[in-house]
Amino acid sequence: MPTWTALTTLEGQDAADALGAAMESLTPEPTGIGVFEIEDGSGMWEVGGYFVEKPDTAGLALLSTLHKAKDFTVSQLPEVDWVAHVRRELSPVEAGRFFVHGSHDADQVPDGKIALLIEAAMAFGTGHHGTTLGCLQALDNLADQGFVGKNVVDIGCGTAVLAMAAARIWPNPVLASDIDEVAVDVAKVNVAANHLDERVHCVEAAGFNAPDLQAAAPFDLVFANILKGPLIGLAPDMATNLSTKGYAILSGILNPQADEVISVYAENGINLVERTEIVDWTTLVLQKE
Repeated sequence: MPTWTALTTLEGQDAADALGAAMESLTPEPTGIGVFEIEDGSGMWEVGGYFVEKPDTAGLALLSTLHKAKDFTVSQLPEVDWVAHVRRELSPVEAGRFFVHGSHDADQVPDGKIALLIEAAMAFGTGHHGTTLGCLQALDNLADQGFVGKNVVDIGCGTAVLAMAAARIWPNPVLASDIDEVAVDVAKVNVAANHLDERVHCVEAAGFNAPDLQAAAPFDLVFANILKGPLIGLAPDMATNLSTKGYAILSGILNPQADEVISVYAENGINLVERTEIVDWTTLVLQKE
């Protein structure tokens, strides 16, 4: 089935939110609407709609005029099996001792590497993004330094690649949680595909707010590869749920945002040990005093 997109940009979140809401009244209706900040410091926002019928270009033009947005760009998307496409295009990723791959590259695992099978799916975390790659490298470095995680949790786990990586190198069970039900389902599929059902337990939770997580706290290692805002909001709970001398590996942080995250965590007694940048993204390793 063909699909169409209609995209525009305008200044300010309030204006973007208002335009996104107004698009819901279009006929034919969009099947989805997205409102996103353009992360270049310009203050501009992108508003987009997805349609299974060709959108009303006159209605879009009226909305762009009323909301002082640029003209909508309407495009028809080709019919593509995106999962198959991603499987073809995503090459394996090496991060220290870890080798992240799809099933189509299962025969490419180098000797001595720890294989992590991640299929293309709807959850974030294939190892190709600078945030996931940075977290895997940080984990590899901690292990090289002799740290052994005895009680580990992956907050906002996506595909659960970080939880599985920890479970591969250390003997104790690992918790993985995500606020999104689909991500939890994808995580469970990946855990099963890696034969880690008995080692990685996946739960739906917002932050540390789940009985399984509360029962297991405090943790000596916490992964949180999410975004700056949620990371800052998580800082007080991180301080409560991280053991003394425990480590937090944080990412989902644009490079200019890192200093603010470091400052907020320091105020909560969790201080910077290491920071690395991969393209636009920063990964932080912090330790609780």
